[in-house]
Amino acid sequence: MTEKIQLSPKEPWIELRTTPEDWRNADPSLLENMLGQMHLIRAFEETVLQLAGEGLVHGPAHSSIGQEGGAVGSIVGLRGTDAVNGSHRGHHQFLAKAIGYVAPNLDVTNLVNEDIQVVLQRTLAEILGLAQGYCRGRGGSMHLQWKEAGALGTNAIVGGGVPLGAGNAWAQQHSGTSDLTVSYFGDGAVNIGSVLETMNLTAAWDIPLVFFIENNLYAVSTHVSEVTAEERLSGRGTGFGIPSWRVDGMDPLAVHLAMQEIAEHVRAGKGPAVIEAEVYRFFHQNGPFPGSAFGYRPKDEEESWRQRDPLVRVANEMINLGLLDQQMVDNVRVQAQAAMEKAVNELLEADANGKPGARKIREELWPSVDFVNVGVRGDASELNGARTEEFATHTGEKEEVRFVDAVAAVMDRRMETDSRIVVLGEDIHRLKGGTNGATKGLVEKYPDRILGTPISENAFAGLGGGMALDGRFRPVIEFMYPDFMWVAADQVFNQIGKARHMFGGDAAVPVVIRTKVAMGSGYGSQHLMDPAGIMATAPGWRIVAASNPFDYIGLMNAALALEDPVLVIEHVDLYASKGQIAVGDYDYQIPFGKAAIKRAGNDLTVLSYLSMVNHSLEAVEQTGVDAEVIDLRWLDRASLDWDTIEASIKKTNAVMIVEQGAQGTSYGSWLSDEIQRRFFDYLDQPVQRVHGGEASPSISKVLERAAIAKTEEVVAGLKRSAEGFGKN
Repeated sequence: MTEKIQLSPKEPWIELRTTPEDWRNADPSLLENMLGQMHLIRAFEETVLQLAGEGLVHGPAHSSIGQEGGAVGSIVGLRGTDAVNGSHRGHHQFLAKAIGYVAPNLDVTNLVNEDIQVVLQRTLAEILGLAQGYCRGRGGSMHLQWKEAGALGTNAIVGGGVPLGAGNAWAQQHSGTSDLTVSYFGDGAVNIGSVLETMNLTAAWDIPLVFFIENNLYAVSTHVSEVTAEERLSGRGTGFGIPSWRVDGMDPLAVHLAMQEIAEHVRAGKGPAVIEAEVYRFFHQNGPFPGSAFGYRPKDEEESWRQRDPLVRVANEMINLGLLDQQMVDNVRVQAQAAMEKAVNELLEADANGKPGARKIREELWPSVDFVNVGVRGDASELNGARTEEFATHTGEKEEVRFVDAVAAVMDRRMETDSRIVVLGEDIHRLKGGTNGATKGLVEKYPDRILGTPISENAFAGLGGGMALDGRFRPVIEFMYPDFMWVAADQVFNQIGKARHMFGGDAAVPVVIRTKVAMGSGYGSQHLMDPAGIMATAPGWRIVAASNPFDYIGLMNAALALEDPVLVIEHVDLYASKGQIAVGDYDYQIPFGKAAIKRAGNDLTVLSYLSMVNHSLEAVEQTGVDAEVIDLRWLDRASLDWDTIEASIKKTNAVMIVEQGAQGTSYGSWLSDEIQRRFFDYLDQPVQRVHGGEASPSISKVLERAAIAKTEEVVAGLKRSAEGFGKN
C-alpha cells in the first residue's frame, strides 16, 4: 500500500490575535497615534465622498472608510526611511505614511499642527487635480506619491505596483540599509501574475519586501469565494517559502504587533514576508453608497462589519484603560473634521452660477494647460558637456571587432566607472555572456551586479523600474527577445514609461532596456519582432538603434547617462558582423538626437535603422539611384533628428522609409504620417515604405524570408520611387 506523508510549509503560516493583555501592555502613545491618524483619515475620506457627491472630484473616489486600521496599524511603527506603495484604493496608506513622517507623535488634545494641515490640503488638492497637489494634479486619487515621506506611489493597475516595490526594496538592501518596503494590494491582486512572480523573485533573492494583502472580500462586486478556492489569501506566501501572517485588520493593534514581528524578520535579512489583514470597505468600490445599494452585499453583513469599526475599537480600548473618555474621543473627531473643513475652504469657493450653496474649485488653483506635456520625458540636459564623437570625424586609432563584443565591452566599461549600474535578465550570468555573448565576462568582474533572473518578465522588469525610481541604481534590463516585453507590458508601458509624467514630471526614471530583433533566425512568430513601431507610440520612452559597433558604444553611453527610460534595440544579424571602433575608447557619446548620413544623394531620402541601413546601402549600389541614406539612430519622436531629415527632404523632395518588420507594428507607419504633415509642401510623391508582410515571421525558412524585408525589397522600393520622380 502506498505511503502518504503529510507535508508542511517550509516557512510558518500563522494567525495572530490580540488579547486584553496586549492592550494593557500597549504603549499609550502608540494607541494615541493610531486613534489620531485613523480619525484624520476617516474625516479626509468623508470629505472626498462629499466633494464627489457635489461633482467636484473628476474621476473615481475610492474611499478606504472601514479599512483605516490595516493601514495605520502597519505603518505607525515604520521608520521614516521605510517605504510604502499601494493600489488604487490607497488614500489611507498614503496619509498614514505622510502624517507619520511629518508628525511621528500625535497629541489627540491638539491633533492638527501646521505640517499635518499641509499634508491634508495637498493630498486633497491632488485628488481634485490641482497644481498644489503632490503630483501637481496629474496623479489624482489613484496615483499619490510623496517620495520624501517614503510614499512611492499608489497604482491604478491591480498588482502593478508590487514589482516596483520589490525594486525599491532591492535598492534599500543593496545600499547597506536595513530599511524595508511594504507593498499594499487587495484580494484581487493575489491572483495576478505580477504579484505571484514577485513573491517568487523576492523569496529567491531574500529581498526585504512586505506583501500586505488587504482582504476586503470583494473586488467591485465579486466575492473572494467566487474567484479562489483558498480564501485565506496569506496562504499564497507558503507556496513560495515566504513566512505569512493573518490578522484581523479591524484590530489596528493586532496589525501593528504582526508588523513588528515581520519587520524584525525582514530587517534581519531573512527575505520577504506576507501579511493578510481582513478588512471591510464600508462603501461601494467607488462613491458614497454601500455595496448593498447595488445588491451584491447583504445589509446584515455590512452592519456586522460596522460593529467592528477600527476607530471605535481603539477608542473603546483606550476608554477601558482609562487613557481618555468619550468626550475626548468626540473632540478628536471634531478636530479632524475642522482640519478638513479648513483644507476645503482653501481650495473651494462659492459658485455664484450654481444652485444655492453650490461650490466650485478656485480657478487659480488649476494647473496651467501649458503643463499638459511637460515631463513626459526629461529635457536631456544631463547630457550637456558630454564628449561626443562621430566615426567620420574621429581621428584616433581604430580596430575591428565583432558587434556583440562591443556590446559587452561598453557595458564592462560603464560598470567599471559607475557602481550604480546593475544588469538583470534571464541567463545573462551563464553561457559565457548569455544566449548571445552580450554580457561576456561581466559576471566574473561584477558578480553582485549581474543578476540572472527567474523567467518572470513582469517581476524583473518592475524590479528594474523600482530600482530606477529609487534613484540609487541605474538598472539595465535585458529581454532575451522583444516579444517578451509584451509579457511585461504593464511594467514597460503603464509603469516605467508613464512614471515621470504621472507623478508630476520631476521623477527621474533611469532605466535601460536592451533587446534584439531576431528576424531570420528561425525562432518564429513569438520571438522575432521589431519593437520600434509600438515603442515609438508609447509615451515616456527614448529609443536608440545602432547599425555598427562604433555607434553602439556611443548610443549606449548616452542611454546610460539619460534620466529617462531608454530602449536599446539590437539586431541578431549584426552581432557577428565586424566594424571598426576606437582603440581603447569606450567613454564617448553619439550626439544626442543626431542621425548619420551614410551616403549623400540628391534624388531620394532613405530613412532606416539597425541592419536595414546596410541593406539600403547595398540596394542603392545595385540600382544606381542617387539616394541619400540616413541612419536615424535615435528613433523616438522627442529625439529624432528632424533637422537632418528636413534638410534632406528639401533637397530630394522624396522619402522612402526602410525597415524589416511587419506592416502592422511598423515604425514607418507613424513616421510617414509625421513626415507628410511636417513636410508635405516639399514632397513630389507620397512617402514610400519598405517593410515586411502583414504576418509575423514564421518557422518555415521560406515563409520567414517572405515575411521580412532585406536588400531585394529595398531594391524594389527604390525602383518604385525612381518611377515616381521620373528616373530609371
